[in-house]
Amino acid sequence: MKAVQITFSPTGGTDKVAETITKAWGIPVKKIDLANAETNYSSLSLEKDDIAMIAVPSYGGRVPSLAIQRISNIHGKQTPCVIVCVYGNRAYEDTLVELYDAAAKSGFTVIAAIAAVAEHSILHQYAAGRPDAADKSELNGFAEKILQKVNGELTRISTPQIPGKRPYKKAGTAGLVPKADNSCTSCKLCAAQCPAQAISRENPKVTDHKKCISCMRCVVKCPQSARKVNGAMVSVAALAIKKACSTRKGNELYI
Repeated sequence: MKAVQITFSPTGGTDKVAETITKAWGIPVKKIDLANAETNYSSLSLEKDDIAMIAVPSYGGRVPSLAIQRISNIHGKQTPCVIVCVYGNRAYEDTLVELYDAAAKSGFTVIAAIAAVAEHSILHQYAAGRPDAADKSELNGFAEKILQKVNGELTRISTPQIPGKRPYKKAGTAGLVPKADNSCTSCKLCAAQCPAQAISRENPKVTDHKKCISCMRCVVKCPQSARKVNGAMVSVAALAIKKACSTRKGNELYI
């Protein structure tokens, strides 16, 4: 048996959560990066004796649309699957139930679900430094319970009750589009790394606002720290969710 870690993690927070769990399983891990625009996802298939993890961030209480599109092209063969949504301490709303539906449609058998907290990808003051040591300890405990279920030590056939509503809440639009400042050297790394292919490869200072999903990967990957979002808009967004983020949210396991 091997684990197949399927993640959409433009800024790395979701990867940290996913890797904590798959490492705790102590089995070989194959990684599939849903943020890679060059991958032919329709060529990917899993086996029934694998254990899959599909992990995504929550964008406004929904699964990123790009992640849904790419998951839909992967072929599960009733592969046992753990779904994970990662959010920045505000709320994940319909993310898990939407991810459950997408995984089931692609042929995966969802046996567990996790909602986990990681540092907010834009407003870094919220959930700063998470997942921290306490989170990782809790996630290790979740991983042990899931592996027990896979090995038949718990009720194997049971389907977890996933929180969320159908129809899902209305998806938001990309409100914070990073722009290059004068320190940009046109190295084009941002264009190569953009999951949505929203940055021009000919002129990386040009971004297609309709394609951009505000994932902030270009901001994180830029070696010159030349890509930034509008500071005034960030301040407004931070104030809007301050109350919702004022208390530490915990991680949740559904099994």
